[in-house]
Amino acid sequence: MSKRIFDVLVSLLVLVLAAPIIAVCAVVIKIDSNGPAFFSQQRMGRGARPFRIYKMRSMTVSHGISNPKITVAGDARITPVGEFLRRWKLDELPQLWNVLIGDMSLVGPRPEVPEYVALYPPEVRTLVLSVRPGITDEASIQFRHESQLLAASSDPDRLYVEKLLPAKLELYQKYANSHGLLTDLGILGRTILSILRH
Repeated sequence: MSKRIFDVLVSLLVLVLAAPIIAVCAVVIKIDSNGPAFFSQQRMGRGARPFRIYKMRSMTVSHGISNPKITVAGDARITPVGEFLRRWKLDELPQLWNVLIGDMSLVGPRPEVPEYVALYPPEVRTLVLSVRPGITDEASIQFRHESQLLAASSDPDRLYVEKLLPAKLELYQKYANSHGLLTDLGILGRTILSILRH
């Protein structure tokens, strides 16, 4: 089975099963704070093609959720419901639609905003963007507590650009060079275990 066929079948199945959960989350988000239930943002996809990534809104509109590049633990923008959604990764469920229409894959390098992609070394950018970005990957597992690391820094953006992003790029390149269906299955399984353990 090809990676794309696997992505389509699984994303379609999970979207159908998760539809009631997404609907409930949307209602609760609307009750909890003013603003839309869903949030979208431009990210860079395969072949450096920009696309809109979708999430359940987890931040307040009044604090400028339209362009948050970095979110730290305890961020004032995060709503109480948003904190719960983020903890259980429920805010990521709409990205299954991105997978279904071909913008993303279930597993692949996490898509970054254009500002950060511009910082990739040219040869690294070409390699990393040669595959579809994913909902989860090895970096997502290893940097599960990224928001806490950023919150502990006096300059979160600098920490991300100088330390975390280069470490992630190493993992992105490794995946781009050696990905396969078995690799994806392993990462998906470890991602689920990571969420449950948390």
